[in-house]
Amino acid sequence: MSDAKTIEEATGSVTGFAGPIGIGIPTYFDHATHLMHDFVCGANDVDTHLTGANFGRDLDAPETVDLRNVIEGDPTPGGKGTLSIARGIEVGHIFQLGDKYSASMGATVQDQEGNDVVMQMGCYGIGVTRIVAAAIEQNNDDKGIIWPEPLTPFDVILIPINMQRSDELRAAAETLYADLMDAGIDVLFDDRDARPGVKFADAELIGIPHRLVISEKGLQAGELEYRHRRDSEARMLKRDAALDLLRPS
Repeated sequence: MSDAKTIEEATGSVTGFAGPIGIGIPTYFDHATHLMHDFVCGANDVDTHLTGANFGRDLDAPETVDLRNVIEGDPTPGGKGTLSIARGIEVGHIFQLGDKYSASMGATVQDQEGNDVVMQMGCYGIGVTRIVAAAIEQNNDDKGIIWPEPLTPFDVILIPINMQRSDELRAAAETLYADLMDAGIDVLFDDRDARPGVKFADAELIGIPHRLVISEKGLQAGELEYRHRRDSEARMLKRDAALDLLRPS
């Protein structure tokens, strides 16, 4: 991480050939090196390396420190496996506060000898907004969010088709909305004067788990179009069957 000039000034050798044997400056070894044997290292001379180097013979046994980042395939700390790297999402955190606040508040406890000792403090918690972000990151597709049911802001999105053109459809949609709410189902009623395609696209984007579509054709057949957000196809259900499906157990 140092530039070539700094390395040469510190080690007396050019970049790529500095090594720990006879270097004459404090040297630190990563934990991963403590079991190395017969290894290759720079000889502190241009175009020269040493081979077959060993701790305890060619240089002192190292006191190791944590310097390098692990990579895929490194041994696990216990030496019984290898490390794999995967993405994670931080939804909680822990802070070691030390005596930053306890000292200023004079918050002490007695130790085993009966002496007053300033308490060491820490705190931890789960970030509510982080849970929401993590849920969305784990549950989405190219069309938008797919809310897990325990987190969804609404259980169902109700979409009437061309409700503004039919008083009968409007009345049926409003009655269905009331019946769903009475059944303990949280409903987002999309009563906008917008094209069906716009409503469907917005429903996908918002990601409410269940979608009900009420139309004049379905109304005549006594059916509703139902689709779960994760499904690729919709299906027709009788009105009572749709209510039974969505009613909380």
